[in-house]
Amino acid sequence: QSPMASLHLSSRFLATNTKKHGSISISHHYSPTPFTRLFSRKKFMSCSMSMNGCEGDFNTPLGTVETRTMSTVLSPTAATERLISAVSELKSQPPPFSSGVVRDVGRPDLLLDLANDNENADGNGRGGSSDRDLVSVAGIGSAVFFRDLDAFSHDDWRSIRRFLSSKSPLIRAYGGMRFDPNGKISVEWEPFGAFYFAVPQVEFNEFGGSSMLAATLAWDDELSWTLENAIEALQETMLQVSSVVVRLRRESLGVSVLRKNHVPTKGAYDPAVEKALEIIKRKSSSLSKVVLARNSRVITDTDIDPIAWLAQLQSEGHDAYQFCLQPPGAPAFIGNTPERLFQRNQLGVCSEALAATRPRAASTARDMEIERDLLTSPKDDLEFSIVRENIREKLNSICDKVVVKPQKTVRKLARVQHLYSQLAGRLRREDDEFDILAALHPTPAVCGLPAEEARLLIKEIESFDRGMYAGPIGFFGGEESEFAVGIRSALVEKGLGALIYAGTGIVAGSNPTSEWNELDLKISQFTKSIESEATTTTTLQPIN
Repeated sequence: QSPMASLHLSSRFLATNTKKHGSISISHHYSPTPFTRLFSRKKFMSCSMSMNGCEGDFNTPLGTVETRTMSTVLSPTAATERLISAVSELKSQPPPFSSGVVRDVGRPDLLLDLANDNENADGNGRGGSSDRDLVSVAGIGSAVFFRDLDAFSHDDWRSIRRFLSSKSPLIRAYGGMRFDPNGKISVEWEPFGAFYFAVPQVEFNEFGGSSMLAATLAWDDELSWTLENAIEALQETMLQVSSVVVRLRRESLGVSVLRKNHVPTKGAYDPAVEKALEIIKRKSSSLSKVVLARNSRVITDTDIDPIAWLAQLQSEGHDAYQFCLQPPGAPAFIGNTPERLFQRNQLGVCSEALAATRPRAASTARDMEIERDLLTSPKDDLEFSIVRENIREKLNSICDKVVVKPQKTVRKLARVQHLYSQLAGRLRREDDEFDILAALHPTPAVCGLPAEEARLLIKEIESFDRGMYAGPIGFFGGEESEFAVGIRSALVEKGLGALIYAGTGIVAGSNPTSEWNELDLKISQFTKSIESEATTTTTLQPIN
């Protein structure tokens, strides 16, 4: 288990001392291009403890937030040496500020299409590619982290924004939040707090035709974390990083499942669904939908490597976000979610409605038959419409105009297919970003409707802590922010195997046995991937 936080797309960037680091990984790919292109939009960031930005004064701007770009070099080794040198120079020629963020960028000439010049992709004056073309982020260390036991607030958001700038759009804070920030935190979720975000110290970023190696340090004298502290911590991290990029053949995880236990059991789940249906049918109840989840404990003969497990999911993640969030000393929270919560690009914001589930079929004819059944099912249309109209209503509260297109279609994933719609709007103010999160989470797709009634029933019925399952997972940036919903996910614990999470929407017409089978279908990508065949990816190797 790594004690740094990390964000992963399709690369891996690791520290030697894995006990000091945790990780957050998020990946997203909507292109039909096969994974053999190496990089879908996956990100891997590893973060060690430094200073907690939530403890700073968000009303006081930092002295500087800047990106310094160096000329292209011939190899990652040369880029690493250039960055080490640049960081050392900061020590002899320190910026005249008591607080700040400085990001140094070196450009190794590898795996590049040099016709696409990205010399200035980060900072002012971007070249042919931009931060929007970022296809992979791998990182290690935390320049600054943000964590608290209380629910994520507007003040916490302002604390994060303090360390970001539109002039350095690739300085980003990656992390996630709990599904129910006010619920009691169980022991396995304690290290995550109510939320956890971090800006990585060292990153390897890949664009469509270029790559960059970046080192970021942050300091604030008021938090007793000086520039000298930040430089020493960054230098220590960089010494642990290998600058060799290699192709690895990923073998199977090499673990065997000894046993699997569900909470709730089938015997307890059926009465829970019946109870929910009984409440939904009451004339005195406003509840129209509630999402009931299950947590499946998988005990294995040896520890599961969370990043290797996530890599196994990549073959199924061509149309999904993949993530791995692991704060220092914590279990790893990984997932392969098809559901976007929102994406903000300046004032533009978009979201998605995703609900109702059917399996895929081996033959095209049968698959189309299942698709037609999904599109014409009154029960599934009700479940989907509840989600879509609720998101439309919430976006309308913060946007001038909301466009829904298409109204309803089918989104096909590797094992399942869902009803799907896209929604887009324009924020009235860029500062409304916090309001997007507050408005959209939790969606009816993971909670129910009305949200508060559904949340109370979930709290009454479910006997486990969801933690960050079904919570927002993503990043805040100076120009752009993006969050997915942490579903189709698992918590990987050292010595304890894993907890695999899944949920189903209960509406009028739901059947307990069908819903239980849907839960099994949704976790199958995890259980079956344990024995998946070897695949190929690109990795940054740790130093031996």
